[in-house]
Amino acid sequence: MKPEEHVLAGLEPDNLLASLALLGLLRAVRHAEPAWQVRAWWAGHPVRPRVRTAVPVTPDQLADAAARGCQSLAEVHDFGAHADLDYSREEARDLLQSASISSHPDDRRAIDLWSALMSDGAVKDDPKDNRVRATPYCLLFGQGHQHFLERLAAVPRGTLPKELAKLKSPPDLNAPEKISEALFSPWDRADATQSFRWDPFEDRRYALRFEDPSTDKALTVHGANRLAALTLPLLTAMPVKQRTEYRLGAIGASAGHRGAITVSWPIWSQPATLDAIIALWATRRPPTYSAERISVGKFFSFTRGLPDDSAIK
Repeated sequence: MKPEEHVLAGLEPDNLLASLALLGLLRAVRHAEPAWQVRAWWAGHPVRPRVRTAVPVTPDQLADAAARGCQSLAEVHDFGAHADLDYSREEARDLLQSASISSHPDDRRAIDLWSALMSDGAVKDDPKDNRVRATPYCLLFGQGHQHFLERLAAVPRGTLPKELAKLKSPPDLNAPEKISEALFSPWDRADATQSFRWDPFEDRRYALRFEDPSTDKALTVHGANRLAALTLPLLTAMPVKQRTEYRLGAIGASAGHRGAITVSWPIWSQPATLDAIIALWATRRPPTYSAERISVGKFFSFTRGLPDDSAIK
């Protein structure tokens, strides 16, 4: 059969959330429909990702498979009483060992998740604080009642935030339509749902703003966050020695001195499988976009990605 191709018009190449959502889409569809042999690449003007399947599928079928994959992959997103990545070294070691022992060669969901979040080899440099360092992709540490693990459990499962759960007719956050909105249409950021602050739109600095941006209503693209949350288990974390201490890096992300963090992601021009794409993220080839973590008051966010000198024109 002739392969089927779809243009994902909603995913911009310089937006970290969009690039993470693309990988989450591939993971979810591969999990739900492995026979589709899904591949992706970037092309066109403006540059947008293309997705190819080995069998003809409609955009609605693609979104439905992604939604089903999300639901299944998110089953292991259970962090008990921990709302943040604040485990002690001993707790982290026990969790990682337990996940490794319980994992099956055909089901690595648990160990891949935990090994992407933390390592018992990278702890705080305060002798009185033996909590592990969090993955560089974690921007939420409880500030403003925003908790990373709480959201990492709720968002991919489509759990309603308290404000939406009170509505007489709450939205169905597991609906494939939410994923379709993220993939096939320019983002209007109309969802009053939880995010991970990976969207550069959440960078609310005062410069060139007529009004105080802190009063802006926090809206996002739920489908993109749901898919992106499933990408984290692909981005394994590892301790990196810097001077006299160990920080935590991850595939695609470098943890620099004094908390500086940069994330880089590739733009490739030929259809590639998810495994091949992760290898590109790890080697930072071919051309990449790079974003920096910044802080505005107590909140962190990532800047819009800037292309390197050889990026696609």
